[in-house]
Amino acid sequence: MFMVREVLNCRPGKVGTLVKKFKALGDIMQGMGLGPFRIYTDVAGAQFWTLILEREYESLDEVLAVESRVMSDAGAQAAMDGYHDLVTKGSREIYKVEG
Repeated sequence: MFMVREVLNCRPGKVGTLVKKFKALGDIMQGMGLGPFRIYTDVAGAQFWTLILEREYESLDEVLAVESRVMSDAGAQAAMDGYHDLVTKGSREIYKVEG
């Protein structure tokens, strides 16, 4: 099992807009039969306006397959339209779940 975290640093004041986009994307993913992801926002830390998505996958192949399937969906594309304008930088963390 693997846990994937997408860490996105938003432009000032834009994290709420991005949360709405990812909630819409989560609804689309559930409609596709895919399990949900968690959405976190910062309360305190080194970087303000941080949003983190977290989801578990059975394998690394599943990570790639889900990403490909979701990103090829017209509804998902529409939900995420313009999200690059809300983000200044981001990274992906992948962890093997050990327990």
